[in-house]
Amino acid sequence: MTITTHQAFKTLIHGEWNESQSKATIEINSPHKNDLIGSVPSLSQEELNDSIEKTVAAQDQWAQTSLQERAEILNKWADILEERQEDIGETIMQEVAKKKSSAVSEVSRTADYIRHTVEDALRIHGEVMRGDSFKGGSPSKIGMVEKEPLGTILAIGPFNYPVNLSASKVAPALMMGNSVIFKPATQGAISGIKMIEALIDAGLPKSLVTLATGRGSVIGDYLVQHPGVDMITFTGGTGTGRHIAQLSTMVPLVLELGGKDPAIVLNDADLDKAAEEIVAGAYSYSGQRCTAIKRVLVQDEVADQLVERITNKVKSLKVGMPEDNAVITPLINTKSADFVQSLIDDAKNQGASVLVGDKREDNLIYPTLLDHVTSDMKVAWEEPFGPVLPIIRISNENEAIELSNQSDYGLQASVFTKDTENAMKIADKLKVGSVQINAKTERGPDHFPFLGVKGSGLGVQGIRNSLLSVVRDKVKILNM
Repeated sequence: MTITTHQAFKTLIHGEWNESQSKATIEINSPHKNDLIGSVPSLSQEELNDSIEKTVAAQDQWAQTSLQERAEILNKWADILEERQEDIGETIMQEVAKKKSSAVSEVSRTADYIRHTVEDALRIHGEVMRGDSFKGGSPSKIGMVEKEPLGTILAIGPFNYPVNLSASKVAPALMMGNSVIFKPATQGAISGIKMIEALIDAGLPKSLVTLATGRGSVIGDYLVQHPGVDMITFTGGTGTGRHIAQLSTMVPLVLELGGKDPAIVLNDADLDKAAEEIVAGAYSYSGQRCTAIKRVLVQDEVADQLVERITNKVKSLKVGMPEDNAVITPLINTKSADFVQSLIDDAKNQGASVLVGDKREDNLIYPTLLDHVTSDMKVAWEEPFGPVLPIIRISNENEAIELSNQSDYGLQASVFTKDTENAMKIADKLKVGSVQINAKTERGPDHFPFLGVKGSGLGVQGIRNSLLSVVRDKVKILNM
């Protein structure tokens, strides 16, 4: 199914592909061309409720199917996504202005993720416990511990990886016997629809998924508080994540939120390697990644050398449209571009040096490098979600650790040094979920645990952890 201008897409509600009962739609415009690429149904709370009831009811039968039956459908889903990766990649490119090669790669990576999810799920087994292994216990008691699905999972996806980070919620939920309410990001909803279309074509019963297209401001709170929801998994901004946490009551949460990931560069670092990793980590997809490097903390003695290397690399970044495979493309909307520009302006007004960039064309912010940034500037602390990188000069590693830990975020950090033992000691002191040593901050490999602390999230992802997040233990005790 290839996008044609003004194509009106249907969504999956009431176990069928339908329009909204009111015929209301949301127009999806390209961020980089601002042309209409299609429309999706704008659902009401009432029609969502009817569909969710069907999705909740369908879960019992799905939970009774074998893991092998579920595996067959999900593996077929992965195959279909690979077959359609060019088409879906084209859709991602149009919807979120991601360069074509990265958009296509996102789809193929998603297929790989689904297959590994299936494999890991087949290895998750229950256990048997004897009562006499505990002081005062009885050998006549045998406990059989099984994994039971939670029920119906609300999966809320982001715009920046509208297929990969959505499938990483949907696949574990379905594989472990849950049904799914999938709320795609509005900007990215067409990609989400195509992803679910591939899933249904793979043989999944339609009633197992409610595809909740619509404005978050209209249906977001309603979905989060719906009594049919047994668990919520969300990727997005920290403010929204905190709001979801406040609204949800006695419902398990996995929240993947924002970050202010630092790259700490010590005196003994390989500066060529550090510069290469930092630029790739900071500017890929215009910095619209929660794991993007968002500040550099470099020791004074090597700061000038590192800054020169980074500057040369930033100047060579390709800027333009996603169709041209540019690294720096227009941001998702004008509001985002305005915010990034405000951080740049604030830093300039307080004495930061602009080494590269500070140029704007509508939503397109050219890659910007700021030197001599200080802790009283907003860009030192706030997540830009855009192509701006502040350089903060530090006197020693303890100052770097302190500045890193003062952040409201705690997703990842990078440490560049040739002293691995010291890097490990620094990593122990950093209040983040993951520390990359001599490499950029990034998600994956997908089977590694992925998590944030403080304002960066709640719960743990990564294939096995995601599978375990959508099940509970059920204990049956046999008294002999």
